[in-house]
Amino acid sequence: MKEKIIDENALLDLCSREENHFFDRKAKELDGKKIQKIAVAFANSDGGDFILGIKDDKEEIEPRQRWDGAENIEYFNKVFQNLLEIKPNIPYTVTFLKDHFTNTYSLLISVEKSEKVHATADNTVYVRVSAQSIPLKDSQKIQELSFAKGESSFEDLTYKEANAEDIFDSEEMRRFLSDYSPQSDPIDFTVTQNLVDRKTYEPKIAGLLLFNDNPVTLLPRKCAIKITRYDTSEIVPERDHLKEQHTIEGSLYEQIHRASDKITDIMSNVKIWTPKGLENISYPPETLWEIIVNAVIHRDYSISDDIHILIFNNRIEVNSPGRLPGYVTLNNILDARYSRNTKIVRTLNRYKNPPNKDMGEGLNTAFQKMKDWRLKEPTITVNGNYVKVTIAHTSLATPEETILEFLEHNPIIKNSQARLLSGIKSENIMKSIFLKLLKENLIEPVMSKNGTTKVAWKKKIVDE
Repeated sequence: MKEKIIDENALLDLCSREENHFFDRKAKELDGKKIQKIAVAFANSDGGDFILGIKDDKEEIEPRQRWDGAENIEYFNKVFQNLLEIKPNIPYTVTFLKDHFTNTYSLLISVEKSEKVHATADNTVYVRVSAQSIPLKDSQKIQELSFAKGESSFEDLTYKEANAEDIFDSEEMRRFLSDYSPQSDPIDFTVTQNLVDRKTYEPKIAGLLLFNDNPVTLLPRKCAIKITRYDTSEIVPERDHLKEQHTIEGSLYEQIHRASDKITDIMSNVKIWTPKGLENISYPPETLWEIIVNAVIHRDYSISDDIHILIFNNRIEVNSPGRLPGYVTLNNILDARYSRNTKIVRTLNRYKNPPNKDMGEGLNTAFQKMKDWRLKEPTITVNGNYVKVTIAHTSLATPEETILEFLEHNPIIKNSQARLLSGIKSENIMKSIFLKLLKENLIEPVMSKNGTTKVAWKKKIVDE
């Protein structure tokens, strides 16, 4: 257990900080049930910190007076006893914070996001929603949380409305086994790989997704890939921007290949401004492939929705149903190794030409290839029950470098063109960049016909 002396500024920051999804603070007298409630909510959600020894804003208006530390660290022994009663044990660390002025202690408890579902001593499951710890009373909601974390997997459930023949008597199974070694019988392979219940022969979700020729027609869940093309670069597209839409169905192996081919076909007709002029848009094929594969193999199939791939003029967005599983966070996603759908991941890797050839390295490859192409890395965000990966066609070059390179191949550049090239949204920010280059004597304005308005910029020609 660590002890840390904090100065006045740090103390005031903690006493003034607003409670949110990742932070809570309570008086040191907080009872055991509420301690468990907050700790369980953080562990079941995205982790967070809470401090015991700082009063609530409603109890004390003056921030400095909110500090209400204990005279010794032994006071908090009851806290550890209550944390031990959480089922199963949560991952956490503690730090005693000592106020140098009053020589009193508060207790900082840092709870990690867990791959398990936790409950308090009275068997209540809580999750963190904004600045509140909310109980989950519906067993279905608790099951969904277990799926989301990867503690249990929807892929392992049996589906009574389908037959075992829907898995082993399919074109996809025959194609797979024709290249599989050692040579196997469809029924033997299906049973051995636990793709059906070994007693009842009822098919499992993973088996249907992997080997049924079109699982969408069997499963009561959306499990396809929807590709939408918008003819705009706007963050929120309008209905008028919708150009085409395609739904990709079939076995998971087929979905990955068909989606990749369709995206490549759509992009062949998308043109954007580049430093060399108006050209067909292109991204590293490895980046597109790995992010599609990652969405298919790691999505939460208990959520009834398709994977949505949105193609804009300046970016591609891949929205995959399901939160980050287990202990995976946005901070460790490139290093963490955790699979929600182990059967799907393992079986796809058994194909002669596996889509997930470099298991565990897909996202790292996607990021590296963007760097190799001198494009900015993809961004990953979590929006509710979806993980979104955005692949932007934005150069790693500075806006100034981009403008000057463009003028090497084109006579003039407008503010709107420069914003499309650089990814800068603000017209005024781009104007300031042009003025900086003007001051450095690298560009000069192109005036309107009456000579009163700057309509574009051109490269400065310096006399010899």
